[in-house]
Amino acid sequence: MIAWLDKLRATPSGRELFERVSPWLVILLAAFLRLIDLNSPHKLVFDETYYVKDAWTLWNTGAERYWPSDYNAKFEAGLVDGYGQNASFVVHPPLGKWLIGFGMWLGNPENAWSWRLATALLGTATVGLVFVVARIMLKSHAWALIAAFFMAIEGQAIVMSRVALLDGILGFFALLGFWFLLRDREAMIDRIASGNLGLRWWRPWLIAMALALGAAAAVKWSGAYFLAIFAVYAVATEAAYRLKVEPRGEDGKLGWDWLKKSSQQSVIDFVLIVPLGILTYVASWLGWFISGTGYDAKSDKNPLIALWNFHKDAYEFNIGLRTPHNYQANPLTWLFMQRPTSMFYEGNDEGANGCGLPGGCSTAITPVPNPLIWYAAAAAILWIAYRWVLDRDVVKGQLLLGLVAGYLPWLLYINRTVFQFYTIAFEPWLVIALAFALHHWVNSRAVEDRGRARIRIGYFCAAAFGLSLFFLPLWIGTTIPHWYWQIHMWLPGWI
Repeated sequence: MIAWLDKLRATPSGRELFERVSPWLVILLAAFLRLIDLNSPHKLVFDETYYVKDAWTLWNTGAERYWPSDYNAKFEAGLVDGYGQNASFVVHPPLGKWLIGFGMWLGNPENAWSWRLATALLGTATVGLVFVVARIMLKSHAWALIAAFFMAIEGQAIVMSRVALLDGILGFFALLGFWFLLRDREAMIDRIASGNLGLRWWRPWLIAMALALGAAAAVKWSGAYFLAIFAVYAVATEAAYRLKVEPRGEDGKLGWDWLKKSSQQSVIDFVLIVPLGILTYVASWLGWFISGTGYDAKSDKNPLIALWNFHKDAYEFNIGLRTPHNYQANPLTWLFMQRPTSMFYEGNDEGANGCGLPGGCSTAITPVPNPLIWYAAAAAILWIAYRWVLDRDVVKGQLLLGLVAGYLPWLLYINRTVFQFYTIAFEPWLVIALAFALHHWVNSRAVEDRGRARIRIGYFCAAAFGLSLFFLPLWIGTTIPHWYWQIHMWLPGWI
């Protein structure tokens, strides 16, 4: 296969065909894995019990409404309008639920696949984003394709695209904002390198980044870390690049003009990013404002103060969330994949509920990552962090930026109830880091050895794909023999 691809890419026409078709093949693979049998199980899985029902009331009334306790079975049976008139206290912003609600409206809320349609489509789009981001960072179509392939077949990424939870949606907007940031860096470098050091208000890519990251914060508050850290990076790197190219006087020193222009551009960048991000976030609450029936909506005559009161209540809840959970996972263990979240499990003895398998049946949805991809990616990011300390390479720093925004803040909350699947928000940076490390490994070989090294990379990809096929039944909720489920439980914390 590797030799055939090399032969195909050896001609201009073959290279053009490969570059045009190959990304879509990977995206189609991702779509297949995320959409196949999306209706199964026709049950509210894990926190779908909150987000699906909240999404439906949000879509229909503009605000989340109270549902009777133990209503899941009725909702699953198609009685989807059993909500009350009282407001429901929710602890996450509404944008992700608006998107889930749109999928339900589009596909009929009585069908479970409609609950998950938005996350499945955005999860598939995330694979495409991984490709375009990696192509910018790695300067290679083939290696970007490998990064996208890893994301397409990776188990946690598959599961989080097949359940109606918010974290996969958050990851999509965070990566979208990062892509816009990279495009703005390219435009900024080209502009300054050409000698255009004047102040600039029209920054379409930076504006797009602010909108995307404001949307990320409007899905979950942790998206605000991406907004803040990417904004600081954008301002700091532009100032650093201006410092590098700014003309100096005869004494070799910078004049006052540089400091003035750099400070002014930093203020412009701040104005373009932060207020737009905040406005995007507030705009996601439009239904809450218009309906006037959301939680705390009547706590003050001024709707903005009422919204602030709601946020205070939600913040106190989030900070104080320490309710023990069987599948909570300390953030210090996330990269080691010690406690994946069991989102759904049904076990039946032989002869019960249609189980005809000796030893019994198991049906599970567990976002345990592909071990080969995950552990290799974790090792790659640790190696990149070590190398960045030594050489301050720009690409390595950008790869670490996603973890700084998506992972490090959680280390401030190691006593809070959190879960392994939160890592989906920064997983794209992990798979790109893995492709970067493999690329570096191949290029570090002697020229005559690189062909063999690339063949080994092919074997690695094939092994990763085979392992994904092995774990796939646990990712998509296929009924399997109980013994087959057991042989997937490699670590005690996976059970």
